[in-house]
Amino acid sequence: MEMRKLGSQGPEMSVVGYGAWEAGGDMWGPNESEQQVIDAMRAALDAGMNWIDSAEVYGDGHSEELVGRAIAGRRDDLLIFTKVAPRPAGSGFRPNQIREAIRGSLSRLGTDHVDLYQLHWPDRRIPIEETWQAMAEAADEGQTGAIGVSNVDQRLVERCLAIRHVDSVQNRFSLLDQKDRQRFLPWLHEQGVGYLAYSPLAYGLLTGAVTMQTEFHEGDWRSGQSWGMPTYEQFFAPRVRERHLRRVDQLRPIAERLGTTVAAVALRWVVEQQGVTAAIAGSRNPRHTQSNAEAGALKLDEPTLEEIDRIFS
Repeated sequence: MEMRKLGSQGPEMSVVGYGAWEAGGDMWGPNESEQQVIDAMRAALDAGMNWIDSAEVYGDGHSEELVGRAIAGRRDDLLIFTKVAPRPAGSGFRPNQIREAIRGSLSRLGTDHVDLYQLHWPDRRIPIEETWQAMAEAADEGQTGAIGVSNVDQRLVERCLAIRHVDSVQNRFSLLDQKDRQRFLPWLHEQGVGYLAYSPLAYGLLTGAVTMQTEFHEGDWRSGQSWGMPTYEQFFAPRVRERHLRRVDQLRPIAERLGTTVAAVALRWVVEQQGVTAAIAGSRNPRHTQSNAEAGALKLDEPTLEEIDRIFS
C-alpha cells in the first residue's frame, strides 16, 4: 500500500482509507449485521489501509461506536479521523460546542485523541474564524493531531489559513465529479493542504456492480425515496444513471487488461490526480474493502490515465 503525508504537516497515511459513513446505518439502509461492519473495517486494516474516517452525525454517533469496537487493541497502529457538524444535525460550531463535540467523539471512539478532527460542512451563521480558533485549541490541547475542513471552497480555506494551518480538505471527488480538479486541487497543493476525496466511487456507480436493474432498500437514499434528492438527481435518477453506467462499462476492458477491478481503477485514478492525498472508500462488505485496497498498490501509466480521461471528459 502506497503511503503519503497529509499535506505539509500531517501524518503518513495510506492512499486509500476506510470511510465509515455507511457503517452508521442511516441513509444507506439498516446494517444487516454490526459484526459484519466491524469485520469490514478490520478487513480494510488487514489489507493495508491505516486510517478510518467517521463523523458524529453518521448514525447519530453509532458509526464512531462501531469504529471504537473495530480498533480495540490496535489503536497504536492506525489513524482515526472524525468530524463535527453544525446544528441542528450536529453539536454545533460555537467554541464551547466544539469542545463538547470532540469529548463526545473521543468517548464513543474509546480513545484519548483523534489524528484528524474536521468541520463537516460550513455553517454560514457563525464566523469561521471563531470556529477555527476552537479547532486550533483542540489541537493545542492534544485532543487531535491535525485539523481540517470538509465540503468547502477556496475562500473558506483562505480565511482559516489566516489563523492556523489547514491540514486537510475533504471534498467529494471522483471520475463523475471533477469540479475541484482544475483549480482548487493545485492551489491546495501549493498551500501544503492535504486532500481527502470522499465518494471516489460515486456512491457505488464506479464499482462496476451497479446496473440499471439494481434496486436499493427504501431506506437507502439511492432509491430516491428519502434523503439526498439533489444528489440522487445528479447520480441515480434513471436517465443520468444510464449515462454514467455507459461510461463505467468502458472501464471494464481497462480493468481486465490490468488484472484488477473497475473499482480499483476508479480509485487509483483519483489518487493519481495532483493534490489528492488519499481516497475514502467505504463498504459494509469485508470482501469489497479488501478489493478497494488493491488501488493502493495499482499503477496507472500515462497512456492509461489519458484513456480514462477521454472516457470521462
